[in-house]
Amino acid sequence: MKAVIIEDETAAARNLKAILNDVAPDLPVIAVLDSVQASVEWLKSHDHPDIIFMDIHLSDGESFLIFERMEVRSPVIFTTAYNEYALQAFKVNSIDYLLKPIHPEEVMRALAKLKFLAGGERDEYVRRLASLFPQKKYLKTLLISYKDTIVPIDTQEVAYFYSKNEKVRVFTVNGTVYPTEKSLNSLTEILDPVLFFRVNRQFVVSRKSVRELNIRLGSRLSLILNVEAEKEILISKERASELKHWLTMLR
Repeated sequence: MKAVIIEDETAAARNLKAILNDVAPDLPVIAVLDSVQASVEWLKSHDHPDIIFMDIHLSDGESFLIFERMEVRSPVIFTTAYNEYALQAFKVNSIDYLLKPIHPEEVMRALAKLKFLAGGERDEYVRRLASLFPQKKYLKTLLISYKDTIVPIDTQEVAYFYSKNEKVRVFTVNGTVYPTEKSLNSLTEILDPVLFFRVNRQFVVSRKSVRELNIRLGSRLSLILNVEAEKEILISKERASELKHWLTMLR
């Protein structure tokens, strides 16, 4: 058997790993992941473990987002520092949830429950858990009203979206520009976050259109695209780290 820990607090992850080493030495921890995105990337590229210890609050959102982005085929033990009301709903569909600080006897109790999930019972548990979080579907085609026609645009053909004076335009990779009634806020909700990134208040860019990053004074970054941008795309220090992580994500 193998375990994965999804936890963004280094001390908490280290504590849980030490507890597992003591109470279940035959259950090695093969990965410690610290964000929703890192977890999705790892689970998509590796065999799913026998058990996942999953913190609820991660650095880039609640861990429930993981279930929206992919099918999780492992039993889950939720961990949290907050005894929120929502946990009661998840308790009936998870093996257990552990309230931080986590103690060895609680881990032993949760692992004992795992042993009862054999064969079909475990498969049924995973199906029930997955049913709570249907995988989110992202926009594939954008319908644009343009000159008395409706033009379907594949999102793969979009270089970036640009907002000015509360009006948003779509810039395609072949240089065509279309107006859209959608706001940047609404677009970030329906576009695949692996393919598109909100770099600032005016731009949402496609990953395939990014050419390079230039360093400006004050350590700010300027994003250079494969197509000419409407204006210089500046990245704040706060967003720079997240942008770099997005550019290195597995596709």
